[in-house]
Amino acid sequence: MAILHGLVMFAAAFTAGIMNSIAGGGTLITFPVLLWLGLDPKVSNATSTVALWPGLFSGFFGYRREIENSRSMLVRLGITGVVGGGLGAWLLILTPSATFAFLVPFLILFATALFTLQVPITRWLGTGAPAERPRARWWMGAIIFQFFSSIYGGYFGAGNGILMLAALGLLGLSDIHRANGIKNFLGICINFIAIIAFILAGLVFWPDALLMAVGAICGGYFGASTARRLGRVFVRRAVVLIGLTIGAVMLFRLGR
Repeated sequence: MAILHGLVMFAAAFTAGIMNSIAGGGTLITFPVLLWLGLDPKVSNATSTVALWPGLFSGFFGYRREIENSRSMLVRLGITGVVGGGLGAWLLILTPSATFAFLVPFLILFATALFTLQVPITRWLGTGAPAERPRARWWMGAIIFQFFSSIYGGYFGAGNGILMLAALGLLGLSDIHRANGIKNFLGICINFIAIIAFILAGLVFWPDALLMAVGAICGGYFGASTARRLGRVFVRRAVVLIGLTIGAVMLFRLGR
């Protein structure tokens, strides 16, 4: 059984690494798997965050050519991500486990909705901003949006990649590969301080986290290297189906 659990965790993390590199939503895979393996909801969330974090580095490295001229975005939004992510992690630590368990189905369904509506959200928020030299008001809007999405990312995180892509849309960024590279960097920043907080709070189950981290690294680099050749339609539909199914099942159990 231990071998089976290990294979399931590795496969989930590998898949999540691919998803995070291409479109986001990897937490919708790893978090339910950890719940299924019997971990507390808060521990599952923290362990999933730690496990998927290294995969963001490999995804970021895979897009390194696309983000060579994005230093201004990386610095401004990265600092915002660190502050917001730390605040979100602090809120999670303060949340009682029973309360978080109650919120989980709604968070999963919310994240799935964000994932489903990524294109119209990004298109709607991205209208009007110049692509290369955004004005001050667009920078302010993007930073504020990124701050609140970072709080959500530090607290739960599933679907936060869609929110980050929306923030980049405010700056008129239309190149999806460049946007994905910046998104991976922002995910690194958001989860950095959150991971420190989770470790200090003793919320990380290390045996699972370390094994899944290896899978996430492999999946993250594989996803980045193949994203230019593979269509995203199948992946997106699979994520939406999984998210809706898991959210509905957990909501049903909550009402029993």
